[in-house]
Amino acid sequence: MRGYDYGRTGYYFVTVCTAVRGENILAEIFPGDAPVGAIINRPIINRPIVNRLIVNPPFINPPPPKVALTPVGKITEQAISEIPSHYPNIKVDTYVVMPDHVHMILEIHATGDGRLIAAPTGMDLSKVIQQFKRVVSKTAGFSIWQRSYYDHIVRNREDLENIRQYIQTNPQKWILSKE
Repeated sequence: MRGYDYGRTGYYFVTVCTAVRGENILAEIFPGDAPVGAIINRPIINRPIVNRLIVNPPFINPPPPKVALTPVGKITEQAISEIPSHYPNIKVDTYVVMPDHVHMILEIHATGDGRLIAAPTGMDLSKVIQQFKRVVSKTAGFSIWQRSYYDHIVRNREDLENIRQYIQTNPQKWILSKE
């Protein structure tokens, strides 16, 4: 948002996308009941027949999907986990590494010394994301990110809970979008 101080105390929802979309650069996602790395075929569900009528089984939640990180995905996850050690006033609330993007909620507290990985003056969300992307690309040995990123200022508790839910269910939505 133009003119907004992104160093203010609050929660920020951030999405960072890889330069190449639709490819498993950071991770592969498998249905929860499939062994990671296996060829996945949809099982045929046998339903019991009662009085020649097909009876639907009771609703069963599928197991959560499995996210298998690639080497670059592991570098990305490591960089996310190190954000608070480089920025003591920032906490990573929730995140998910997807095949071609990362979602995370960062909580910024206006107090703290704001020690940075590099030496830019001032501290705000854009510098944190810039440093995150730089560290991942440098460690991976090539540039993997799009130039910009998406951010959303979390307005209230309901907004925060909805975004947390969105992040937690994103791997399942990924699987459903591929069916």
